[in-house]
Amino acid sequence: MSELAYKRTNVYETADKEKMEKIFAYAEGYRTFIDEAKTEREACVFVEEEAKKNGYKPFKFGMKLQAGDKVYYNNRGKNIFLIRVGNEDVGEYGVRVIASHIDSPRVDLKQVPLYEAEGIAFAKTHYYGGIRKYQWAAIPLALHGSVVKADGSKVEVKIGEDESDPVFYISDLLPHLAAKQNAKPLGEGLGGEDLNIWLGNIPYVAAEDDKDKTVKENLLHILNEKYGIKEEDFLSAELSLVPAFKARDIGFDRALMAAYGHDDRVCSYPAYTALFDETSEKHTVLVVLADKEEIGSEGNTGMQSVLLNDLIDEIARAFGASPAAVRANSKCLSADVNAGYDPNFRDVCEPLNSTYLSCGAGLTKFTGSRGKGGSNDASAEFVGEVRKMFSDEGVIWQTGELGRVDMGGGGTVAKFIAKMNIDTVDIGVPVISMHSPYEVISKADLYEAYRAFRAFIK
Repeated sequence: MSELAYKRTNVYETADKEKMEKIFAYAEGYRTFIDEAKTEREACVFVEEEAKKNGYKPFKFGMKLQAGDKVYYNNRGKNIFLIRVGNEDVGEYGVRVIASHIDSPRVDLKQVPLYEAEGIAFAKTHYYGGIRKYQWAAIPLALHGSVVKADGSKVEVKIGEDESDPVFYISDLLPHLAAKQNAKPLGEGLGGEDLNIWLGNIPYVAAEDDKDKTVKENLLHILNEKYGIKEEDFLSAELSLVPAFKARDIGFDRALMAAYGHDDRVCSYPAYTALFDETSEKHTVLVVLADKEEIGSEGNTGMQSVLLNDLIDEIARAFGASPAAVRANSKCLSADVNAGYDPNFRDVCEPLNSTYLSCGAGLTKFTGSRGKGGSNDASAEFVGEVRKMFSDEGVIWQTGELGRVDMGGGGTVAKFIAKMNIDTVDIGVPVISMHSPYEVISKADLYEAYRAFRAFIK
């Protein structure tokens, strides 16, 4: 091929023994994170503990910051910010922002979930984010979340992850009786109100003459004995069903890893570890791990909250800089995944402009759908600047879109940060089977994303 032509680089083709060892070792740290942090609440707890180990202290508004400070702000247990103050003038050079999200598609319990039908106790659900509903039936599910009781005390729930735990279940039809279901479009095979969770089958018997022998009553007694919970406590609970799978290597060569929640914790992990590991003290860096991206980044823990703006204002005030100048001179990597090219579904991909497994971190200049609707379309100048950062550090990266034009599309948090007058571009790890209960990534791409974030911080 001509030296003038562009060709993607496969990380594994170019990696020597030392780099291969680094790729696989880094993936083991990620495996621990992705297994331990299956919800945004658990991710916040995990990252806060890691931040403390790395010398980060809690931040309070009004705190006087100075060069060298390392602080974190845990926003309501569902969104966390990590700040490391650099030596350069933030008014002139701004802040380096890496923004990822720690929520993932899942199935949530409704606020009044419990009911019984024909001797089975069930829970009603409302799915969260863009799931393909049929994929969530007939797989083991774990229950994660928090219950706030009437007295204000909180009970943390995590059932289904240990081998000795029970798991939970959504049923589907056997093929012998599924003729009518098979005739439906795939997306209508299971409806939202069909995602009912199997909870129990043993009726409650307090005494021989007890007439209240329902399975639901037995379930309520179990919940009360083990957790002190009454049915009314579900009114102030956040309980989610997530796949009970552990992260596992894929294939004979173990180059790939499957797990629940790669989108987008596969970008969150390299974002915060890059911050902890990079020793350059030049730039002020702010890593955002946000909530609610999968439902539009709404609410006070999502990226549309004013909190990011407030924290940048605090940084500016600490150094007597104009907040507007800090924002105008800041730069952001919106760290989110892209759809990896899948040879089994090549008809939805445009081969020249897809991200491929093991070809490095995927930079996405624009997202959106069809005519780039709803997208932050990063400028050529900023893409060129980021490109040079990566080149200087030998980062292997590629570029791609989210599928063929007019085929669909999607968005990220980039547009919300760009609205703050911050240059922003998307970059992340290509994912296969995105939004399914068990997604797949390349360990090489994970490692190159980490190297990309370190180059940006440096």
